[in-house]
Amino acid sequence: MSFMGSNNSIPLKPPKLGPRLQRAFRYAAEKHAGQTRKQTSVPYLSHLMAVAALVLEAGGDEDMAIAALLHDVVEDCGGMPRLREIRKLFGARVAGIVDGCTDAYVEPKPEWRTRKEEYLREVKHADTATRLVSAADKLHNVRTIIADYRRDGDTVWGRFKGKKEGTLWYYRALSDEYQRRGRNRNTRELALAVTELERLVDEGSGAAAKKVVKKSKTKIVTKAAAASWGR
Repeated sequence: MSFMGSNNSIPLKPPKLGPRLQRAFRYAAEKHAGQTRKQTSVPYLSHLMAVAALVLEAGGDEDMAIAALLHDVVEDCGGMPRLREIRKLFGARVAGIVDGCTDAYVEPKPEWRTRKEEYLREVKHADTATRLVSAADKLHNVRTIIADYRRDGDTVWGRFKGKKEGTLWYYRALSDEYQRRGRNRNTRELALAVTELERLVDEGSGAAAKKVVKKSKTKIVTKAAAASWGR
């Protein structure tokens, strides 16, 4: 039984994990050394570990777990030469999945909206393994945004080039695309996470609007009282 089965179930037999996965972890740790999550002190390696865990929990095999660990190496650590190195070290399938999770190959990166729209077009044609790994990446990102938004509120959007509107658009568009075909555990969880993030933002916007109205009413009452005292 495989994760690609019609019921999207996790395999009864666990995947074989060996030295290649260990080498991939060391490779990722070396290439991303010193990098942190956006405007935080959280080591970037934590994200890669989380994505690999989500892939394995969704029934992914060793190649997919390796690709999860390496999914940002090309974009953040060297571009196309790095992709060729990954193909040489870990094989064509791993390199293909990593390539399918990459939306920029040069520095400086192309304009944000252009990159994201192009990536959305590419995801439409991605194979099942790539979509599972990519969805795991986005799922961990959205879960992190939710946790940070609950703590920091709207200030969290300052970390993202797409700001609030662009970030919400991107993850909703990705989630909708993942739901279109080849659904799996990660795509289902991503849909729930995106809906939860949108709900929190809507509630936050509503609370902010009520606060503004209340503040305005307070000013009106204060002015009215001052006018009354002056009579």
